Amino acid sequence: MSITAPPTSGSPAPPRAGGTILRPFKAPSKSKADWLEPAILAAKTITAAAECAPFPYIKGISGTVLILLETVVTVKKNREDLEELCNSSTEIITILHDQVKTHGNTAAVKFKSLCEELESYLKAVILAIQNLQDESKGFRGRVKEFLKSSNLTDEIAGYQTQIQGLMAIVETNFKVNEIHAIVTAPSFTVVKGVENINNCPPPSRIFQGRQAILDKMHQFFDTDSENQHIYVLHGLGGAGKTQIALKFIQESSFSDVFLVDTSKVETIETGLKSIAVSKSVGDSAQDALMWLQSNHNKWLLFFDNADDPKINLNDFLPKCNHGNLIITSRNPEIRSYGAYTFVSDMEKADALTLLLRRANKESSEENLKFATEIVKGLYNLPLAIVQAGAFISKSEDLEGYLALYHSNRVKLLSEKAAQSHDDYAQTVFTTWQISFNQLSHLAATFLQLCSFLHYTGISEDMFSTASKYDFLPWLPPREELQEPLEFLSHFLGPTGEWNSLKFLDVTTEIKAYSLISFDAKTKLFSIHPLVHAWSRSTLSDEQPLQSCMSSILGMCMSKIPNHEMTLASVQVIPHIILLKGANPDGVADFGRVFWKIHYSAGKFKDAQGIAQQVLEKSQLLLGENHPDTLVAMGNLALIYSELGEFQKAKELLVLEKYTKLLGEDHPETLIAMGNLASIYSKLGEFQKAEGLEVLVLEQCTKVLGEDHPRTLLTMGNLASTYSDLGEFQKAEKLQVLVLEKCTKLLGEDHPSTLLAMDNLAQTYSALGQFQKAKELQVLVLEKCIKLLGEDHPNTLLVMGNLATTYSEVGEFQKAEKLMVLVLDKCTKLLGEDHPNTLSVLGNLASTYSELGEFQKAEKFMALVLEKRTKLRGKDHPDTLLAMGNLASTYYQLGEFQKAKELEVQVLQKLIELLGEDHPDTLLAMSNLSSTYSGLGEFQKAKELRVLVLEKRTKILGEDHPSTLLAMGNLARTYSDLGEVQKAKERESSKEAIILH
Repeated sequence: MSITAPPTSGSPAPPRAGGTILRPFKAPSKSKADWLEPAILAAKTITAAAECAPFPYIKGISGTVLILLETVVTVKKNREDLEELCNSSTEIITILHDQVKTHGNTAAVKFKSLCEELESYLKAVILAIQNLQDESKGFRGRVKEFLKSSNLTDEIAGYQTQIQGLMAIVETNFKVNEIHAIVTAPSFTVVKGVENINNCPPPSRIFQGRQAILDKMHQFFDTDSENQHIYVLHGLGGAGKTQIALKFIQESSFSDVFLVDTSKVETIETGLKSIAVSKSVGDSAQDALMWLQSNHNKWLLFFDNADDPKINLNDFLPKCNHGNLIITSRNPEIRSYGAYTFVSDMEKADALTLLLRRANKESSEENLKFATEIVKGLYNLPLAIVQAGAFISKSEDLEGYLALYHSNRVKLLSEKAAQSHDDYAQTVFTTWQISFNQLSHLAATFLQLCSFLHYTGISEDMFSTASKYDFLPWLPPREELQEPLEFLSHFLGPTGEWNSLKFLDVTTEIKAYSLISFDAKTKLFSIHPLVHAWSRSTLSDEQPLQSCMSSILGMCMSKIPNHEMTLASVQVIPHIILLKGANPDGVADFGRVFWKIHYSAGKFKDAQGIAQQVLEKSQLLLGENHPDTLVAMGNLALIYSELGEFQKAKELLVLEKYTKLLGEDHPETLIAMGNLASIYSKLGEFQKAEGLEVLVLEQCTKVLGEDHPRTLLTMGNLASTYSDLGEFQKAEKLQVLVLEKCTKLLGEDHPSTLLAMDNLAQTYSALGQFQKAKELQVLVLEKCIKLLGEDHPNTLLVMGNLATTYSEVGEFQKAEKLMVLVLDKCTKLLGEDHPNTLSVLGNLASTYSELGEFQKAEKFMALVLEKRTKLRGKDHPDTLLAMGNLASTYYQLGEFQKAKELEVQVLQKLIELLGEDHPDTLLAMSNLSSTYSGLGEFQKAKELRVLVLEKRTKILGEDHPSTLLAMGNLARTYSDLGEVQKAKERESSKEAIILH
């Protein structure tokens, strides 16, 4: 059949071949008794005509209206109350019949979604009327109440308005497409003289961006014209796949363009049939495929919404080596048909432009500021941006949208705008709901469980490890874990082993709708942030699934060995934080596991709260002297130590209780001894720390073996204590051994290996091997950032140590920049009074001093001294270090008397605490000698400098930078005293010359 050009405006449309056009039905008003008869007759005529049309949804809505009318016939009294509803419904199907007869598939595609939605709505109305009739009395009152409460009249009128709006679009598109076909017709003759077809609507009038994808598509279709081209656009619903395809089609020249709704087998067959009919080659899908296979013109077949994974699309593809196809799908498996692009969120600049255009707002500086935050909150998802713009256009409140969105997300992303710029009938949330409704119960439950996790970093290991849960006495018993155990059982084999294939089946089902993504490289799943938020909204009661997911995480992490906990906790802590946000009390049952996760991730404050709850519960249920209570006390002590509350930590670790209740060789006793030794070290009691650590190391080696992670940790702690005591050669020897063993047993990227590497680097620095230390610390920092993130305490420790090394090698600008960053992070993470924060602040002050910014240095050093005196006491080594640093700044400022008063105190205290040979004591001695020189007391300076040089030569060797510095200082003192010959002797050495 040929296509006749539409009439000009104002003239009636001529009838088309295949049926008579029915004008909108108007019920006669002369008789209330017979108004239903013509309505039923019209509905029957339309339904009969629809039986012959290849559009099942027109048939469906027509048949439903007929059932509605026949249901109203059975109403015995007060039938007129339903008259307006019936007349409007009949008018609607009459209009639909008219449009489809006039414009065929062009109209059918437009009205499809609306027909299906209206059909579903009217079925609910029919059921409600039938239920009302079943009641015995008061029908009229109930009908009126029903009509009023349901707003039936308004709803039907709304549907009618939408249909009339679509009519105008269909008429416009039909004219445009016919004109386009005539203007762009190629020079060759079209088969059987049929005009070219383009039944695609234009892209949205506010289409924005996507240029990279469009360029890629043009390049693909413009090359290798001898072969069939298939291009797949796949991705999440609402990402803009269809719009990109329509924009590409608009920019291209094809002999024919055929749009086929691919959401169902029926719609595919209907679309293909319409091709056959329009080209007068038959009336079946097979006829269309045969015509496409035989037609070597530049045709394009556009399969839109190929989302159903159960449909084998290959059954409907033309089997030939020519032609062009575009497929849009949520199913990533469709990629196998050809070239493809994953369509995700928009570029930021395009998203901003789209939002402002849809919101009818100009691109002012102020509007761009608000728009930037909005598109960020919507994660640059096109459909969400269009909906937000529509709402802003209506409310005219760009500034207030984001706050409204955060408190009404579900409503705003489910609301369809009255005015639209394209034919997409779904909203953000409803488009995903359609996919969600196709999932099996198990797949839907899995997606809902994941909504309580962070939207990235979801792994199969979380679930498989949880399935191996051990029912230990201090963990929740089987009866408390029925729901998670039942869920996990779906993925177990006959003998209870984890079955990855079953897990893959479920995740593949969800991936088929792009509701979840998988990274094959990292083996991690992720969910689009908006899908993640929406999936939570599908729950009527969150608590059971939140509790189930919390338990699964607890079951999983209970299986992680202590030496693997740091890395595992960094990966899982975002999930724990989100779970706690959903229900703060939901993680209590696994308190013994969750405190360790927070501790290992560096979240010490959170760890403290959980560990405190565990201890209180254990004291209440088991008593003060139960082994479990003792372990809980030790855990809390460990956290207090990390928070810098060393005295509190020390009071909780009563070794006598451990020895009495558990025995001196018990692993928990050894852990407690090691933790107490660490606290002694932090309190400046290095000799006590050394004695305990030597004992723990012997016992660990004996009980656990020399390669056990606990043994290696103890060895590393002892090495650090040797460093604190100034015995750097001992420390180096032990640290090299620890690093070798950690690398061999745990791998070079394990957190324990990296910590061992950093400890060795610090010892290199203490030994004056600064370049060696720097190279090692740069490597460690890179690995820590990658593994643990920038904000983990271990990363900050390494960062701070590297900054100190930069200072040692004279790279003060680098040191300052890094220390400022570390100080900011430590203050936020640990608090401004934490020992680590104060150490960084002190180091930054020293760097300012090196840069000549002495006023800044004095201010910071005075603050550090004040805080350390208050927190640690005036005799603590760290306090004395702060006092010495402040004295050095006074010296730089020329305030020698102030410097001397402080330095005399510092030297006396350090000799008492650490002895005359400790590096810190010798540093204090050297600083005081410089101050004596500044005051002109050269003899006092000489006596101290001779002593410092002797001791440094003996302890550090002749070539150590500190020894060379002492040599140069003594030479200068000889010069000050007029002992020229002695000064020359010192200055004649190579080292002294280099130093000068």
